[in-house]
Amino acid sequence: MKHENIHHACGNKVSQAIQPDSAVAFFGKDQPLQLDSGIVLSPFQIAYKTYGSLNTHKNNAILICHPLTCDQHVANPHPVTGKAGWWDSLVGCNGILNTNRYFIICSNVIGGCLGSTGPASVNPQTGQAYALDFPVITIGDMVRAQAMLVNKLGIDTLFSVIGGSMGGMQVLQWASAYKEKVFSAIILASSARHSAQNIAFGEIGRQAIMADPKWQGGRYIDTGETPSKGLAVARMTAHITYLSEGTLHRKFGRNLHERSEITFGFDADFQIESYLRHQGFSFVERFDANSYLYLTRAMDYFDLAAEHKGRLANAFQNTKTRFFIASFSSDWLFPTHESRIIVHALNAAGASVSFAEFETDKGHDAFLLHEPVMVSAIKGFLESGARAIRGLSGDGSTS
Repeated sequence: MKHENIHHACGNKVSQAIQPDSAVAFFGKDQPLQLDSGIVLSPFQIAYKTYGSLNTHKNNAILICHPLTCDQHVANPHPVTGKAGWWDSLVGCNGILNTNRYFIICSNVIGGCLGSTGPASVNPQTGQAYALDFPVITIGDMVRAQAMLVNKLGIDTLFSVIGGSMGGMQVLQWASAYKEKVFSAIILASSARHSAQNIAFGEIGRQAIMADPKWQGGRYIDTGETPSKGLAVARMTAHITYLSEGTLHRKFGRNLHERSEITFGFDADFQIESYLRHQGFSFVERFDANSYLYLTRAMDYFDLAAEHKGRLANAFQNTKTRFFIASFSSDWLFPTHESRIIVHALNAAGASVSFAEFETDKGHDAFLLHEPVMVSAIKGFLESGARAIRGLSGDGSTS
């Protein structure tokens, strides 16, 4: 299911067509994507990776929904940076998302910048990059596109849908909009709607990008430029929210960077300054600035309760999905009380739900790391689900 006519751009390589190094599913004009804004996106494509094999019962598929700044390369070297997959500690023949047992799917979201249709893609009506002519998207739009991909892969029911942060929002949307397709759902470090604080941080990042002279009203791709300084500042700001005070103190404190005394200037005197600058400018290598605008906006607009008459429990009425919700004690971007709101709504809807708060000083990013207690809990939840399926089907079909 390869689509060869790919023209896509990311980061400071906007003048080039970057291959996503993955399968690409193409949806023609006969398969339009109806967006929440009322606009129809057609044609469009979704880039995705799969790991492992679909079993004969087609009941061992797990969909991973990626967070904001990740993509489909969850367990393989990244085609742009060469770095290891962003969740390869969990996905693989030795991971809890065992590719000898499960069929793992991860797609680049609509609006992303590594193969799926987004603002850097060519607008078929103009022959140029969409830029800001690309329609504003929502978490619901992302999930609707993923559902079309899952259908195209011939899968009726997903054994599990799992994701953290923006990925967790997608999981919640899946569990609400496609109850019959989701056997189990794992939501890590996420919420049912973006808080005012998170909207504020997103706005700072967007304004940093748009204030960069090279942004050029979003049409930087036409000139081969990129608003690298603005995008780097956006990443630096966001990255602080992914960490915790404890992590920053433990890793950096007030240690100086490659010097014994302060310079009385504005160079990177402190290690934390150097670290953030590195995070910012390495991010520019692999991410498109306009995609950052669109994806942060999609997170801002997410409010699952508002879609169901203001009552979150309504989103899960009559669900048979099994849920596992997890938060992290030092996560101030998506604090534990946000997860508890989801748990209470699921309880009110009579859903099967397990909840855990993990003690860690690693902040929001903890869900991306190999936290042993988290890994053990997810493994137990998946094994419980596999036993339930065996009990229902009378065989070992997920093994």
